[in-house]
Amino acid sequence: MEIEVLTSAKKTIGAKQTSKAIMRGEVQMVFVANNSDDRVVLPILELCEKHAVPVNQEHSMEELGKAGKIKVKAAAIGVLR
Repeated sequence: MEIEVLTSAKKTIGAKQTSKAIMRGEVQMVFVANNSDDRVVLPILELCEKHAVPVNQEHSMEELGKAGKIKVKAAAIGVLR
């Protein structure tokens, strides 16, 4: 799945929202910024592994923020089912 899908897909933005959605089984894929703080994204990566959710770590926080159509950077964005 490419980052362009974030412009139109239903999504969660941010570490907390994305983590909660993963635990509820609502996420089909997670984009995690490659330049975000480990203490923020490691719990998300562990949840993704536990719930068999694919992860894309090819983009920066700035790129994820722009793709998610928000005015700030984003550490994680989840694409909802």
